[in-house]
Amino acid sequence: MTQAVAGGVFPGAVLLAARGGRVLCHRAYGVTDLGTGQRVTVDTVFDLASLTKPLATTPALICLMADGRLTPESSLEGLLPEFQGQPAARVTVAQLLRHTSGLPAWEPYFERLRQLPAGQRWPWLRHRLSRTPLEAPPGTQTVYSDLNFMILGWVVETIAGLGLDRFVAQRVYRPLGIDSLYFIDHAHPVPPASYAATERCPWRGLLRGRVHDDNCDALGGVCGHAGLFGTAAAVYRLLLAIRGAYRGQGAGGVLAPRWVRTFLDPAADGRRPMGFDHPSGPMPSCGHRFSPRTVGHLGFTGVSCWMDIDSGHTVVLLSNRVHPGRENTRIRAFRPRLHEAVVDGLRSDISLV
Repeated sequence: MTQAVAGGVFPGAVLLAARGGRVLCHRAYGVTDLGTGQRVTVDTVFDLASLTKPLATTPALICLMADGRLTPESSLEGLLPEFQGQPAARVTVAQLLRHTSGLPAWEPYFERLRQLPAGQRWPWLRHRLSRTPLEAPPGTQTVYSDLNFMILGWVVETIAGLGLDRFVAQRVYRPLGIDSLYFIDHAHPVPPASYAATERCPWRGLLRGRVHDDNCDALGGVCGHAGLFGTAAAVYRLLLAIRGAYRGQGAGGVLAPRWVRTFLDPAADGRRPMGFDHPSGPMPSCGHRFSPRTVGHLGFTGVSCWMDIDSGHTVVLLSNRVHPGRENTRIRAFRPRLHEAVVDGLRSDISLV
């Protein structure tokens, strides 16, 4: 980690590593802002980017399924009237969660959204999402797509009758005693905390305590695909609760074990679990030390989390690798090396502190 800071992989980061519920490493490295030189601490709050998908939208859907308000096979046309008669009408919640919907990977919606009054932005986006042509028949290809989780956030809001940020806070974070996972809605003051700076944006300036994702930012800071902020300890506490629920332990009834197992188990054809990623390809970002029964996710800002369900080996890496610019991709080669070194340490029962 020290070498990574010196080598420009990221200006600053927090690393948390645990085994079987015991944290063996929780350390901060580098700076939150290259301009001020402020040091990262273990309490620094990072923009979690796409970790929003497994750590906010997915738990919200687990709760709604436990309530009996939808199932993995619920179709969009049955959940959102806007999809009736449209290309993605028969796409299911499971296909959205596994990224097999056939929808495109990404669209620069923010270019148009920024030109609209705030009150017109969500209606415009929902109209566009509901009429987006599919690039492949549902269920035939895996294409990681932000659009899938934009729609899933919309599903949560429609069924719950609350914004995603409020619903997941009420049903998951607060009952678990997690107060350092939250969205930053542009309409409300930024919660006081030390934030890691991200990109120096040409039209927004230096981003600090403001979501980096362009589409989420244009929509006010709360979306199903991005917008969550948090500390490494908060991410770990939620992962620990998810693993406990999977194993039928703990979580205080917040996360239903039956549904957690339904989400985390990979598909019969080996595709991604619902809402999470798993190790895949010749060089997974988590390296080769985690077992096949591992779930996790990456985030564009330089964040990641990986958890081996069987061993409990868990690694949370939060960095601001997009500070001051998103062109820095050194983290791609660094992540596998780091995770293999950490898991070797966890297995050998040495102190990582």
